[in-house]
Amino acid sequence: MSRETFLARVRQAAEIGRQYRVHINPFPPETGYVGVKEDLCERLAAEITAVGGEATLVPSVAAAREFVAKLLMEAHARSALCWQHELLERLGLTELLQSRGIAQHTYRSLSAVAETERRPTQLACDVGITGVDLAIAETGSLALCSQPGHERTASLLPPFYIAVVERAQIVPDLLDAFAWLQKRGLENLPSNMALVTGPSKSGDIELTLTTGVHGPGRWCVVIIQS
Repeated sequence: MSRETFLARVRQAAEIGRQYRVHINPFPPETGYVGVKEDLCERLAAEITAVGGEATLVPSVAAAREFVAKLLMEAHARSALCWQHELLERLGLTELLQSRGIAQHTYRSLSAVAETERRPTQLACDVGITGVDLAIAETGSLALCSQPGHERTASLLPPFYIAVVERAQIVPDLLDAFAWLQKRGLENLPSNMALVTGPSKSGDIELTLTTGVHGPGRWCVVIIQS
C-alpha cells in the first residue's frame, strides 16, 4: 500500500468517526461529591494515617518548624531537596537547615550546578521537603503541581519525604481540586500535577506488599491548624 493510499484511508476513517457524537445527559453538579463533615485538618490527618503516612497536627508555623527540626534529627539528614515555596520561607526552612549543617538543594541552587551533576546531587539527598498546592481531606492526598521551584523530584527521589500543609490549602473533596484547576484556566495549567497518597508501595513481587520501592518509604505530613 502506498503512503498516499494509507493517508487517504486514515482521512476517510477520521471523517466517518466525526459523524458520530456521544450525547450524555448533564449530571447534577453534586454527583459523585463526598465532601467532609468533620474538621478538615483532623480528617486529612486521619486519612494520611490510614494510607500508611505519618500526620502531625501543629497549632502554628513556629510549631511546624520545631517538628520539622525533630524529623530532620531523626533522619540524620545531611542534605535536603527542597521546594522554593512561600510557606517554607515563613517556616524559616533555609535558616533551619543551615543551623544544623544540612545542605539545601533547590531549583535555584541546582541551576548553578553543571548539568551532569544535578541528578546525582538530587539522588544523594536524604530528605525531600515541599509545601503543597492543595491537600484533599477526603483521601489524604497531596496535590503537587510541577513548575520551576516546585519539582516533583523532591517528593519522589529522597527516601524520606516531608510535606508542610496549612489549613487554607485543604479542600474537602477530590472534585474540589478539579474545580480549583478549572478556575486557574487552561493557560495556567501545570505541566504535571501529582496526587500523592501515602508512601511508595508495590506488590509486584510475589504479591508481597513492599514500601519504599518506587519512592519514599517514609512519608510525613505536618499540618498547621491555624
